[in-house]
Amino acid sequence: MKAIAAVKTDSQQPIAQLESIEVDTPVASGYDILVKVAAVSVNPVDYKVRQGAGEEPVILGYDASGEVMSVGESVTNIKKGDWVYYAGDVTRSGSNAEYQLVDARIAAVKPTSISAAESAALPLTALTAWEAIFDRLNITKDEKSTLLIIGGAGGVGSIAIQLLKALTSVTVIATASRPESQAQCKALGADYVIDWKDIPSEIEKLGLKNVDYIFNCNDMDQHWQAMGEVLIPQGKICSIVENAHPLPMGMLKRKSAVLVWEFMFTRSMFTTDDIEVQGQILQEIARLIDDGNIKATASTTLKGLTVANIHEAHEQIKSGKTIGKWVIEY
Repeated sequence: MKAIAAVKTDSQQPIAQLESIEVDTPVASGYDILVKVAAVSVNPVDYKVRQGAGEEPVILGYDASGEVMSVGESVTNIKKGDWVYYAGDVTRSGSNAEYQLVDARIAAVKPTSISAAESAALPLTALTAWEAIFDRLNITKDEKSTLLIIGGAGGVGSIAIQLLKALTSVTVIATASRPESQAQCKALGADYVIDWKDIPSEIEKLGLKNVDYIFNCNDMDQHWQAMGEVLIPQGKICSIVENAHPLPMGMLKRKSAVLVWEFMFTRSMFTTDDIEVQGQILQEIARLIDDGNIKATASTTLKGLTVANIHEAHEQIKSGKTIGKWVIEY
């Protein structure tokens, strides 16, 4: 089968190049399903893994939708012929290929009301947002609280706004600086949109002193001080972005506050006892999509499994200025 892989042909290369390769089509067994990939979307993790790739080819791609061609003997939730969507496992070969093996427990039947391309834009961001809100911050449906999303117009932030408005009573404050990203956050349902350049002042302008929760989807080092200032005592911060430098933790100690990380690949990487929860979350996301409560965030679709298309999508992600998801339809 054809695949697009990242590989360093020269150890002095700053980043692995993308190459078209031919590899054996895998065979499903155990909990795996074999998917004929119809579409993928591109995420920052694609570029990060590419940066760390070496001389051994690595097939990237961590969001996909496609048709199930065969299933392993332990699979019970999905059958041959189903159209599924999933984010995959960062430790295994990815979806930039004609066929892919994926654990059925982290996949689900795709939403019926949208295309394969639109479905491919959902899994990674939807799972990340859901886990951050409900598994890490432990927000409940009826609580009257405030949550600040730093990076509201990004892929994860865009889904988080929608999930919070569809499933909770939380007041959502999103950061965005450009007019188009501010408009995106408002259109998705954010109660307030503020400029990230001076978060404490912007929060004060809203008549608030603190927020109960912070979901950080942007530069951890840059926003750390502001997060510490606006977080309520005994509040919680969840971040999906690592810090590049040591962070002063005293402000969290003084407030008896919590910092928790969200990494969507944890369940699949470690085959946790609750690995099937990711499939269940995707089932719920599909229901929300089909019921019209949230919408997919695909914005640009390229046609064809080619080096040029994947390279273009990587460059767009690298720019940090994309609104919505870039999708490649095979």
